[in-house]
Amino acid sequence: MTNLEARDNLKRLAAEHGVGYAALSRMLRRNQAYIQQFVTRGSPVRLEENDRKLLASFFQIDEELLGGPAAQPMVRVGRMAVQASAGPGELIENEFAIGSYAFDQTWLRGICKANPSNLSIIKVSGDSMAPTLADGDDVLVDHSNVTKIRDGIYVLRRDDTLMVKRLALAPSSATLTISSDNPAYPTWKDCPLDSVRVVGRVVWAGRRLS
Repeated sequence: MTNLEARDNLKRLAAEHGVGYAALSRMLRRNQAYIQQFVTRGSPVRLEENDRKLLASFFQIDEELLGGPAAQPMVRVGRMAVQASAGPGELIENEFAIGSYAFDQTWLRGICKANPSNLSIIKVSGDSMAPTLADGDDVLVDHSNVTKIRDGIYVLRRDDTLMVKRLALAPSSATLTISSDNPAYPTWKDCPLDSVRVVGRVVWAGRRLS
């Protein structure tokens, strides 16, 4: 996007929305001639980032049209047709994707460095991980590096069930403690590493607010 194109876009947007340059300048808390000078004279050469963001929000457009950086493509993460039980555990017969969620690439990279192909969305069932995770929460699961367990919340298989639990590796690195955040549920200590199959680490959770 050239500076001239950004100016032309702003001129067109102002006309389409019936808003004057002076009003836009006041919205930005600039002198009344600020937008007119930018559009007609190219002064300033480009809009400052905060001004561009405010204008893009006002016109409900992408910042790129006003000279901002190109929008990053969205990354899709598969949503699996399984539920990880935060309770007694759920017997799993098959797994397959039933859709996907789209995430902003920059946001997703800030949450997890894993390749998106190693991520999936799984729904939580039950209340054993409350208050950290609630029944019906969607969790983002990182399936990479499952052999390098560190303390945290994981989706795992144990005794033919799929569950979401908090794992803590013993100092000897030979056994695990499997626990729930809800104290009403039991804790399993000194579990051999080969007694569980770690599916992935939970790195993010989303829920609907009532």
